[in-house]
Amino acid sequence: MTLIRTRFAPSPTGYLHLGSARTALFNWAFARHQGGEFKLRIEDTDLDRSRGEYEEAVLEGMRWLGLDWDGEVIRQSERRERHLAATRELLASGHAYRCNCSRESVEAGKQRDLAAGGPGTYDGHCRDLDLGPDCGEHTVRLRLPEEGLIGWEDAVFGPSGQDASQMGDAIIQRSDGTPLYNLAVVVDDIDMEITHVIRGADHQANCVLQLALYDALGAERPIMAHVPLIVDEQGKKLSKRRNNVSVQQFREEGYLQEALDNWIVRLGWSQGDNEFFSLNDLKHSFSLEGIGRSPAGADPAKLEWLNQHYIKELDSDDLFQRVYPHLEREAGRPVKDTPALRRLLDLLRERSTTLVQMATLARWQLREDLDYDEKAVKKHLKPAALPILESVLEKAQSIPEWKEDSLSQLFDDVSADHDDLKLGKIAQPVRVAVTGGPNSPGIFETLEVIGQARSLHRLEEAIALVQKRIQSAKVD
Repeated sequence: MTLIRTRFAPSPTGYLHLGSARTALFNWAFARHQGGEFKLRIEDTDLDRSRGEYEEAVLEGMRWLGLDWDGEVIRQSERRERHLAATRELLASGHAYRCNCSRESVEAGKQRDLAAGGPGTYDGHCRDLDLGPDCGEHTVRLRLPEEGLIGWEDAVFGPSGQDASQMGDAIIQRSDGTPLYNLAVVVDDIDMEITHVIRGADHQANCVLQLALYDALGAERPIMAHVPLIVDEQGKKLSKRRNNVSVQQFREEGYLQEALDNWIVRLGWSQGDNEFFSLNDLKHSFSLEGIGRSPAGADPAKLEWLNQHYIKELDSDDLFQRVYPHLEREAGRPVKDTPALRRLLDLLRERSTTLVQMATLARWQLREDLDYDEKAVKKHLKPAALPILESVLEKAQSIPEWKEDSLSQLFDDVSADHDDLKLGKIAQPVRVAVTGGPNSPGIFETLEVIGQARSLHRLEEAIALVQKRIQSAKVD
């Protein structure tokens, strides 16, 4: 039985893109499900744009997503001699020929073909001249069939192909002796014994030429599977200018690896009505049959929903470790691991769609000085709130135990002292006083997390703030 082998072949010209990450995940999941191998090849032959730091960023993004690969990383730039040997093999077998046509003459021939109603392909001037290596500056072209369908059964799109008469003989080696992309890809895939090529639908245009190269080199064709493109909410292809497309950026924004993997794999793939998929689930369930043909819409709201789901699933230690860098950034200093902070993070699970949001919501616990929300101050720290805050402060100073039950009783007592004032009328001024804003977990949990000493201090500061505003209003 043939061992299934897939590959991911990114170019190190930028960070790991969302579409590339999905290609990697599909290849990884298919190989793991089939008990096969998943290979990684860096296509770094574009020397002007390839960068070592981008290669490391791609590898780091793969590791963060949990996608491991088999064997050493292969770099295409180190295989040039093998690519040139393949060109020599094709020349020797007659499947390729040298072409010394100038660019001007090639373009003129294409224009004549277009004027005659043809597809505008190379006119084959050098096809049968049998030019030798001493013919001067020349390219090398693949000799394609002059007619007939070059087709394949795509594992996603079904019967696919193109008539050879619409293509013309394609260049596989430039005049400077550099092998072109299509030749290098095919030779590498042959040598790596890749059995399944799973990639974006934008590569369908390359497929006919690449399959012709497999045939010319006498190699068995792999199974081709082209997956639909990813589009944004407006149905447009994802753009770096309009959309978040970098895996690293998603991580910096506080998305969990589990959520991003789950979201990415569902961009064009499904299995019944299932919504949640771990990497382990994919090892047991992923199949090419589950890939659709329509463009896959990247819905940010769906990602947030998934992320919140996985945030809720984390145990306390794991959650703290993952949110810690964001807490540290929010606090502007190292953060201590305390029971109160652990308690707050647990309370914030229901309110947080990202780790960054969780850290932001925890700001009042992380910093000693509050950043007051001016709108909340105007709405809730009005003169009418002063006697309420003073009453809460007075009773809070002598509360027997700073726990939720005792704090609840404290608020009941304050309510009774103010003509059975509703809880919300007490809670909101107190919440703004101790957190600086109108949103936090339940007021009793919030006060317990902050602690008695800090709560009393913040109540005193809020009372002073209200008194100052009252005085200013009198002067005005």
